[in-house]
Amino acid sequence: MITYTRMPETRAWDGASYDRISGPMEALGLAVLERLELRGDETVLDAGCGSGRITQALLERLPDGRVIAVDASASMVAAAHERLPDTDVRQVDLLELDLPALGLGGPLDAALSTATFHWISDHEALFARLRAALRDGGRLVAQCGGAGNIDELRGHAGEVMAREPYAAAFADFEPPWNYATPGDTRRRLLDAGFARADCWLEEAPKEPDQPREFLSTIVLGPHYQHLPEGLREPFMDDVLAEQGEPVVVDYVRLNIDATA
Repeated sequence: MITYTRMPETRAWDGASYDRISGPMEALGLAVLERLELRGDETVLDAGCGSGRITQALLERLPDGRVIAVDASASMVAAAHERLPDTDVRQVDLLELDLPALGLGGPLDAALSTATFHWISDHEALFARLRAALRDGGRLVAQCGGAGNIDELRGHAGEVMAREPYAAAFADFEPPWNYATPGDTRRRLLDAGFARADCWLEEAPKEPDQPREFLSTIVLGPHYQHLPEGLREPFMDDVLAEQGEPVVVDYVRLNIDATA
């Protein structure tokens, strides 16, 4: 049975678009899921479930278990609700809430997260909430953008942002990312009460099949949404021209394996 809980939206995502074009993110996420050892009867948090692609794969690993899938976006949760089957043999709770405000009942056996933590500014609060949600010995397996992530692509976007007519519109733009280092992340995890934490960076460049929509929806979504509607598509034209072909997203991923 799927339980669907809605809350006010906190960030503008297009869940349907994300689900359609997020093949590169799914590939990264499935590799992270492979690192999580499961018997099949655990209760696992999917922390930042997006449109439910990885949630669906996680459910296949838990025939006798339960998934609590959490995302801050109403659009993403709605897309996950559409994707996930409603059957008696699989159980998933879909919750719309911010991870730093996470408050769950009983202790969890594990937490999985892909492509989410870099959207959260306060990693200290995030890791404290995750530790509180996990039982002693529970595992956190995660991956997000890390130090150096999309530096080249952001550099090309920055060149365009500095030009008119975009410069005035971006004068008050605050980058929403938190691309942390492995050392800082390990320290924060241990300070939050995790007994062990291994963190490392991995280069993972991706060439999306639909680069324009991929950039405007995911990678440069904050830039795109910050602009007046009339400047959005011209901005993407100029960024793509600056980037050149092929469009390669220079991902650097921060991997986390921690034990509570």
